[in-house]
Parts: sequence; C-alpha cells; structure tokens
Amino acid sequence: MKDVDLKIFVEGAVRYFSQIAGDRVEMAVPFLKKPGETVALDCTGVIGISGNRKGMIYFTSGNAMLGELVHSILGGSGDDAAARIDLAGEIANTIAGNAREQFGADFMISIPVVVEGALKNITTPNDVPVYVAPIKWRSYTAYLVIGIQ
Repeated sequence: MKDVDLKIFVEGAVRYFSQIAGDRVEMAVPFLKKPGETVALDCTGVIGISGNRKGMIYFTSGNAMLGELVHSILGGSGDDAAARIDLAGEIANTIAGNAREQFGADFMISIPVVVEGALKNITTPNDVPVYVAPIKWRSYTAYLVIGIQ
C-alpha cells in the first residue's frame, strides 16, 4: 500500500468525525503493526476488502468513546450496548465506503462484522504491511487498522 492510499483512509476517518461527531479529531502518525501483535479495544468493526485489492480494515474503540459518540450523534444515553456495537460497524463501513469512492467500483467491501473484546477469529493479512492509525477524539483513543494489497 502506498502512502497516498493510506492517506485516503486517514482522511476518511477525519471526515467522519468532523461531519458526524461535530468535533475535530487528531490523527497520530500511523505505524506498522508487528506480526502477531493484536490491536483491539472493547468493540471492533471489521470490513473485508476484495476485488482489485484484497485485505481488510477495521475500526476499534473503547466502550466509553463509543458511548459518548452515540450520545453525541443520537442524544440520550450512551449506555446502549447495541447502539455502540452498531456504531463501531458503521464507522468502519463509512470509512471503507469513502475509500471505495476513491479506488473505484472494483474495490469491493463486505458488510461490517462487529466483534466485542479480543479478535479471536479475525486475522490481519500476513502478506502485506498492516498499518495502525491512532485516532484521538476528545479524551479518547481509537485505532483504524488497514491491511490491503
């Protein structure tokens, strides 16, 4: 993956938070995930990528951040576990969908799979570099993980 490709995903995350959450988000410098390293918080939305590129992206966040996002977007309490889970999948799907606009129709994305806790049956590609982009929003940190040919 080229720097320009990584930038498309990072900009998609920035755009999501500024439009949906109404706040500026700070993206820290992306880094390479080490082989065997797990980057997962309380809830993770995973999108598989196929077509002219193959791999996956995922957005992982703590429940507190997702709860505050739910509250910020929908109002009411951020204690609704189902809403937090749905939001993790929606964020990953939105970022992947925005990237699809840049990469074209042959960049096919799956429906989101959402995992709570450890990523037991979700693996990142071994044949491509996997980048981790820290997302800082308010007092929280989440991660966008990208591993695409």
